[in-house]
Amino acid sequence: MAEPRREDLEAALRWLVEAGADEAVGSQPLDRFLESRRAEPRQVESPQVGSYGPESNRPESQPAAAAPAQAPRTRPAPPRAEAPAVWTPEARVPTSLDQALAEARAAASAAADLPALYRAIEAFEGCPLKKTASRTVIFRGDPANRVMLIGEAPGRDEDIQGQPFVGAAGRLLDLMLAAAGFGRDSVYITNVLFWRPPGNRTPEPAEVQLCLPFVERHIELVDPRVILLLGGVSTKALLADPRGITRVRGQWFAYSHEGLPAPIPALATLHPAYLLRQPAQKRLAWRDFLALRMVNRGDFDPLRS
Repeated sequence: MAEPRREDLEAALRWLVEAGADEAVGSQPLDRFLESRRAEPRQVESPQVGSYGPESNRPESQPAAAAPAQAPRTRPAPPRAEAPAVWTPEARVPTSLDQALAEARAAASAAADLPALYRAIEAFEGCPLKKTASRTVIFRGDPANRVMLIGEAPGRDEDIQGQPFVGAAGRLLDLMLAAAGFGRDSVYITNVLFWRPPGNRTPEPAEVQLCLPFVERHIELVDPRVILLLGGVSTKALLADPRGITRVRGQWFAYSHEGLPAPIPALATLHPAYLLRQPAQKRLAWRDFLALRMVNRGDFDPLRS
């Protein structure tokens, strides 16, 4: 058989390399497992301290000495890192609802005018909502016009800007007021709550209860000619009526409490945020705004009819 040419051998090697071969093998099989076992070093057991080797070589007169117990060898523990500082709330004795409510009543009754009431609301720490809100939202508009609108609570836009009804619901409210003949600043607008509930959730009864003394004093100092209650939260809070807003909407009530010299006509209507979700109900709210205009002009007295 003729010897293979060098060119043929080089061509065969190139083909093998291109095919992925990266190791040369011999003509005989090789047991790699056997090689690895041969390469492992032997572990020789060292005799115990005080022993004489195998049992057969120990002198009979010499009793077997017990090997001393050795403590298990453990790795040294790594140095303990110093624990990071953990935030803790201010050391303050928790205030009960009754105590916070008493503080709210005292602060509200001590306010002699609207600026003093604003400062009292800003300083009040008894409502948990203040901890999560960005701003205290109290009012917008002119109290001298004596048309008072009371809503539920600030939303996201109100929490950012610090004024009630400045978001989408507020823009709808302004449009409805303008169509009924009220300018943006010709009414005085506030809420039952002065701080935004997280996620715009429905206010808890305790949160409303804590703010109610300030709302009642607010009404006393503004002394409105007429009140428009926007939505179910403000209607239930100020009229103590458990019925839903759709049951009482369009009805006039005589709002009164101990600090008022005489009852004030109050009309319950749908909240603008509800009207954004239910546009077909705007026609009902529009009737309420027309009734508000009639009472404000003196064309109609709902408390004497």
